[in-house]
Amino acid sequence: MFVLGLQGSPRKKGNTHDLLSIFMEEAEKQGALTQTLLARELDIQPCKELIVCEKKGFCPIRDEMEPKVYPLLKRADIIVLASPVFFYNVPAQLKALIDRCQMFWGRKYRLELKEPNAKNRQGILLSCGGSGGKKLFDGLELTAKIFFDALSVKYKGGLTYRHIESPGQMAAYPNLREDVKEKVKELFHPFLSGKKILFISREDACLGQMAAAFFRFHSPGGHRVFSAGLEPALELLPQTLKAMEEKSLDLKYLKPFSLDALLSNQEFDLIVYLNKAREHPKIKGRQSIVWEINRPRVMSDNDLKKIRDDLEARVRALIESLPSST
Repeated sequence: MFVLGLQGSPRKKGNTHDLLSIFMEEAEKQGALTQTLLARELDIQPCKELIVCEKKGFCPIRDEMEPKVYPLLKRADIIVLASPVFFYNVPAQLKALIDRCQMFWGRKYRLELKEPNAKNRQGILLSCGGSGGKKLFDGLELTAKIFFDALSVKYKGGLTYRHIESPGQMAAYPNLREDVKEKVKELFHPFLSGKKILFISREDACLGQMAAAFFRFHSPGGHRVFSAGLEPALELLPQTLKAMEEKSLDLKYLKPFSLDALLSNQEFDLIVYLNKAREHPKIKGRQSIVWEINRPRVMSDNDLKKIRDDLEARVRALIESLPSST
């Protein structure tokens, strides 16, 4: 489980900082990997409404969104949007990040590409404000809902607190840790009975990524699915993105992942070795299967399409064979 926090406060250690920190600590206690992005420290230009994202599916503005933010948003299982209230909405630094995710909206609604992991992805809002107004959080909640929809993330509500203004007041709020614990439990509950499945390939730039995407898309949800490489590449192969887009599945901004990094803090119910069995390490104590996918050294588009379709068929059969899928 990967939980991404988006901290929108311009302050370094304000009440929203404390609220998000407590949430991430609880998520880590429950076994999640976590990372927090501070909007105030990111080099993000405001959206210039160039419309390229809606026509071609990418943002032409060159800053930290492309290399740093988009891949983390794409990878996250749970996204936590943390923000104080500025004129009934989020601060400018966080709003710039949100606006630049119009690219995801364009890929989803203009190019009609689907997020493979949409069944599992969840998002929540954390916020606190100084006043006690009834509509204090209405603007933030509407922004959060639209933001998460663009990312194909289910909005699961959140935790919001009124009359919070003095330094340290949020951290001392009565029952805060109980509130957070219950919310984390609610978010993690769908995965308690599911399987943890890992697809291993050489570079995690093609086969493993496609297999994992098909599993996420075709399974009923609740499973945690990973792919990793023995010698991970820097990027997915462009052929991989193109082949999966033909299936209307969106893998753009996913990154190859290191097997060593995964095995340092994860245990898996099922490991699927791709390519030849002798090329992969045997991980003891886990159920494993081998799919010897014949991938040519020089691979044409037609070769990849055949492999893609073979992988999809194998994945669908695997899903049907799992007891939890019935």
